[in-house]
Amino acid sequence: MSAPATSVSPDARRLWLVARGPLLAAVVILLTAALIALFTTGEDGYLNPRSATPQGARAVVELLAERGVETVEVSGPEEAAGAAGPDTTLLVVVPDLLDADAARLLHNARGPEAPGRTVLLAPTSPVVLDLFAPGVTPAEPVPVETGAPECRTEGPRRAGPADLGGMRWDPGADAERPGGARTEVCHLREGLPTYLTLTPPDAPAGTDTVLLGTPHPLLNENLADEGNAALALNLLGAHPELVWYLPGPEDLPEGDESFFALLDPAWRWAALQLGIAAVLAALWRGRRLGPVVVERLPAVVRAAETTEGRARLYHRAGARDRAAEALRGATRRRLAPRVGLSRTDAREPAALTSAVAARTGEPAAALHALLHGPGVPSDDRELVRLADDLDALERRVADPVGDARAGAADRDDTAPAHRTDPPPNTKDETP
Repeated sequence: MSAPATSVSPDARRLWLVARGPLLAAVVILLTAALIALFTTGEDGYLNPRSATPQGARAVVELLAERGVETVEVSGPEEAAGAAGPDTTLLVVVPDLLDADAARLLHNARGPEAPGRTVLLAPTSPVVLDLFAPGVTPAEPVPVETGAPECRTEGPRRAGPADLGGMRWDPGADAERPGGARTEVCHLREGLPTYLTLTPPDAPAGTDTVLLGTPHPLLNENLADEGNAALALNLLGAHPELVWYLPGPEDLPEGDESFFALLDPAWRWAALQLGIAAVLAALWRGRRLGPVVVERLPAVVRAAETTEGRARLYHRAGARDRAAEALRGATRRRLAPRVGLSRTDAREPAALTSAVAARTGEPAAALHALLHGPGVPSDDRELVRLADDLDALERRVADPVGDARAGAADRDDTAPAHRTDPPPNTKDETP
């Protein structure tokens, strides 16, 4: 048989009122995460040609499409090498992820049979530079700033001032370069180029390699600034087809793969937002203590045991002053109603002392010292004597007539006894 319901038993309405806040917050968080994942998965990411986010590159792809340049997105070195046919531009977004085999595969895709342009964004890997730009060494990067091209290369010169910077390279001397490749430097920063073009001497027309110090001009959020759009179109629109090689998780070097590296950036941002929402929800609900709940005590302690335990604590600490004040305070509280004083009047020492003195007939000074101190017992014997005196005073106040009779009886018992003989018979007897 189930226990009967009480006034504090939770019902459906009360459970709903308590749980609706957290449930609503959880639903909102899940819907937000689902919408973020739905609208961003596969369409987000840094320099993603299909992403319309500020860090994406969809805008430059659409501008190229208006000029008849078709963009083909690839995700692996084999696919990129196969798509880099004749009269194409191959853009490698993260060239430093290429290992020796992948870099050699892409480098060999260019040749007499497949002339075209190869664009590398901020390469620093020696493996990549030795293959695509022999004799070029990386230098310290610099901040991105707007500057003039300061060169005769047609594309940057026609674009005019643009936002360039980032990686710089030391091209060295053309005569000392392996193969004798010719270099053209643009957008110099502190004497070194952030836009470098290398043209092999025996390569077919239209075949070159361009090193761009930063992808800043290609991003959606920067395309409308200065000459960034013109620079991007001249750089990537030199041929009718653009192969956009965006490395995926499978392109990570051996041993560098991790769980977070395999996640799409959209999921990482969604996880961060969920974590912030969870912390805010915890702070919001953590301050609420809920209703007061009355619980039955697990054990009943007798008043005598409580008094004895408190007395032992006072005795162990040697707190005779606190014990004496506790005894006097309890006596004052019990005497006040017996002598006709209210709770407010009883707080005045003079009023209580006068009322007790009038009731018992004892000196007010002695009663004041007994009820209010300031004497503190010097040892346990004096503390016991104080307790006895206070107890006797309470008895006298409770029954002053009886105490007087008891006192008189005590005086009679202690007085000396006097024997009274009957008076002698003074009547003469007649013999």
